[in-house]
Amino acid sequence: MAGATQDFSQFDISKEEIDKLVAEVVRYVLFKTHQNSGCPIKREELVQLVTKNYSQRALPAHVINAAKEKLSNAFGYELRELLRCRPSSATQGRSTQQTGVAEAKSYVLISQLPAEVYKKYVEDENSAHLSGFTFVVISIVHLAGGKIPEDILWRHLKRMGLCETDASHPVFGNAKQALETLVQQRYLQKDKVNGPEGNTLFYELAERALDGPVSEKMKEYISEIVSKDVVPVDVDEAE
Repeated sequence: MAGATQDFSQFDISKEEIDKLVAEVVRYVLFKTHQNSGCPIKREELVQLVTKNYSQRALPAHVINAAKEKLSNAFGYELRELLRCRPSSATQGRSTQQTGVAEAKSYVLISQLPAEVYKKYVEDENSAHLSGFTFVVISIVHLAGGKIPEDILWRHLKRMGLCETDASHPVFGNAKQALETLVQQRYLQKDKVNGPEGNTLFYELAERALDGPVSEKMKEYISEIVSKDVVPVDVDEAE
């Protein structure tokens, strides 16, 4: 962590004060991640935490970077930065310059433990069904081209025994809320599109589903399913 906290004199505050700010950011990230079921934490929340009593302009970035190192070295987490996506309809008709405008940044915690270690010692079996639901839903949207009408998505989910009107599913509880949680966690985003028959609600992959680690795992998952469904053809029988 020394690399992140060196040259603190540029902020005209003591090293002890910076260390205290770093500890506050680390505590906030850990608490909010647990409290909000892994929903991304907005960068502006962390900036406000740092600037509550200090006005130095470059201080938030310095403290957040130091907190990243602390979370990695002490807790084994990567504080991964995400760039919020715009719905595809919101970018239609915009110039290249306009669509390149930076969106709001947020952060999520990702375990740096090897998969087998995480599964054995950390993974909560009681939440495994939620991870499965997440991967299934974002895989469906991915196979639809990254965007799918709400009614079509529910048509696929009904094949899994999930109905939009189900308020007390034995595993997921309120099915509609389970899907809404994926929106809050930024795996999906909702987009209303005007058409000749009125407004149509679409679900679209959001930044967390498009991020490298999740995207790669999703593609591996789809490949495994597809390969298992392929029935080998006996050449002699085919002839």
